[in-house]
Amino acid sequence: MTALEGKTALVTGASKGIGRAIALSLCEAGTHVIAVARSSENLDSLGTQLGDKGTIWAEDATSDAFLEKIAALQSLDILINNIGTNRPQPFVEVSDENLDVMLDMNVRATFRIAREAAKKMGQGGSIVNMTSQMGHVGSPGRTVYCMTKHAIEGLTKAMAVELAPKGIRVNSVAPTFIETPMTKPMLDDPKFADFVKSMIPLGKIGQPEDVAAAVLYLCSDGASMVTGHSLLVDGGWTAQ
Repeated sequence: MTALEGKTALVTGASKGIGRAIALSLCEAGTHVIAVARSSENLDSLGTQLGDKGTIWAEDATSDAFLEKIAALQSLDILINNIGTNRPQPFVEVSDENLDVMLDMNVRATFRIAREAAKKMGQGGSIVNMTSQMGHVGSPGRTVYCMTKHAIEGLTKAMAVELAPKGIRVNSVAPTFIETPMTKPMLDDPKFADFVKSMIPLGKIGQPEDVAAAVLYLCSDGASMVTGHSLLVDGGWTAQ
């Protein structure tokens, strides 16, 4: 029996990429996973993989209806706040539409989901906010994305301090570029892929399973004294 056996975990953005890898890893560790994403074939196939160890919620994680479903839960042990988006643009060309979309999903929705989930947690609860190495550094063409991820790093620290007396730990995981459907169009450009590899001392692009392993650690009893921390899964990018 693992330390996560019998616990319930809510994973947003679960249908593909990093979220899917996290959902499957938590399931393998004995957690009952509530996998949340908009309705899609990817979400259906995840439901098949999870079987009776998982529950599928076809929901828009930015919606009030989703928050109402969290409020209706009896209890919750783990939240993986994984939704997010990026629309790279030069700073002076950023449209208000793209600014609003990223602020709404990457910051506002993340905050609202965490607020609702924390109400359902007791001693031993764990929240992991998905940020990015861009929450620690800056990058051209990614001003809004960097801003939103820096915001969630700050939110993580403040939540960790406030929720600690209730026994709830709050951490973030900050990956480098990971091979996912979202990054594929960028990494398909050989020049960009070479640039990314040149910035990573380990010299390779990360995989969703690398991030899932970090999340699994932060949710485990092995991290019982870890809160307010940002675990960088960046191959050394930000160490330079």
